[in-house]
Amino acid sequence: MSDSDGPATEDRGMQEYDPDATHAFPDEKLNDVLGVLTNDPEVVALLDAQNVNPVTRKGYNDHGAKHIEIVRNRALRLYDLLKRGGVEFNGAADQGLAEADEPVIVALAATLHDIGHVVHRDDHAYWSIPLAADILDRLLPEFYDTADAVRVKAEVLHAILCHHTEEKPLTVEAGVIRVADGLDMERGRSRIPYERGGRGINTISSQAIESVTLRDGRDKDEDVPVLVEIRMRNAAGVYQVDSLLKEKLEESMLEEEIRIVAMNVGGDGNQLVERIEL
Repeated sequence: MSDSDGPATEDRGMQEYDPDATHAFPDEKLNDVLGVLTNDPEVVALLDAQNVNPVTRKGYNDHGAKHIEIVRNRALRLYDLLKRGGVEFNGAADQGLAEADEPVIVALAATLHDIGHVVHRDDHAYWSIPLAADILDRLLPEFYDTADAVRVKAEVLHAILCHHTEEKPLTVEAGVIRVADGLDMERGRSRIPYERGGRGINTISSQAIESVTLRDGRDKDEDVPVLVEIRMRNAAGVYQVDSLLKEKLEESMLEEEIRIVAMNVGGDGNQLVERIEL
């Protein structure tokens, strides 16, 4: 994983997963699956098509291919930091799967969690389940026998369901997806609706977020494996942090493993909010 300390760029491509880097988990199977998943024509088409309902028709923030790329990168970054910190994952383990299957579950769920948007923005997590199931039925047999494919599929679908609904994650892998989804909040995500005149609280607050960086909390003298540092230009970013991200972190099974610090770096000398800690 590569780190970046500067403000978020428009493509929000910070801390990208590097298959050639050294990770705190076995990554060979993950890298094989990612090579197929990210180049699959149906998946590529779905990630593009899923932006039509939320953005084009409803004026919401980006939920397309770029959002998925960021969520997957941050989910794998979060997973890596948690593994470094000795956090135990239960999704794959409860199914009798190997440790190497944990990041596969995370990557698959991160990639497919929003495809239900092609049906409707409302209740999209539920629409994602049958669509993702079909894709998993087609792709997983290339890497697993029938029994293990069924078990991986079950864990991926659980993580997808729990990312944006009232359903509570029952696995740490699902909690990673839930939190990672909330970590895509920089201003680049709201570019399309903002340029079209969208001024809802989601869009305005996203415009206020400059960058989100995930660090090893122990390197910063924290007593948690993960430190999330958020830089915001003005107090409007509080909505993203204290409402949306806080809601994602609650009941994620990761509340005790992640510390979130948001700093207002607007520098206008008249700041309503200077710092938030979760």
